[in-house]
Amino acid sequence: MKQGLFLYFSAMVFFLFFSCSQKQPPAKTTPPKVQRFGMVTGIKPEKIPYYKQLHAAVWPAVRNKIKECHIQHYSIYLKEVDGKPYLFSYFEYTGDDFDADMQKMAADSATRRWWRETDPAQRPLPDAAAKKQIWSPMEEVFHLQ
Repeated sequence: MKQGLFLYFSAMVFFLFFSCSQKQPPAKTTPPKVQRFGMVTGIKPEKIPYYKQLHAAVWPAVRNKIKECHIQHYSIYLKEVDGKPYLFSYFEYTGDDFDADMQKMAADSATRRWWRETDPAQRPLPDAAAKKQIWSPMEEVFHLQ
C-alpha cells in the first residue's frame, strides 16, 4: 500500500512539475480600439491665469470621471494665433459608446461644477457657438504610431 501511494504521489509531482514548467503561449489579447480627438476653442485673454490655475490642480472627481468615461492621454495646449489665444486639446477614447460616455460625464455633478468654472473663460469658435458648444472638433490629417 505504501509503495502504491508513493508511486501515485511521485507521478502527481512529476506531472505538476512537467506541466507547470512548460512555457505556455501568451494569451491573445485584442488591443483596445482607440479613437483620437483634437479640439480647439478660444480663450478670453483675461481668463488665462485662472484657467491655468484650475488646470494645475484638476479636481480628483473630475479626473476620475474622465478616466471612468474611457478617456486617456488628455492634454490641453495654449497658443496665440494672430494675437488671439486658443486652446487645443487632444485625447484618446477607448470605450465602446462615445455618446453614452459623454452623456455620463455631462450628468456628473462635479463635472458640471467644473464646467461652470471653465466655460466662462472660453471663447467658442463660430461653428461650436452655433451648436451651443464650447469646443470645435478638428480633422486628423496624420498620425504616426
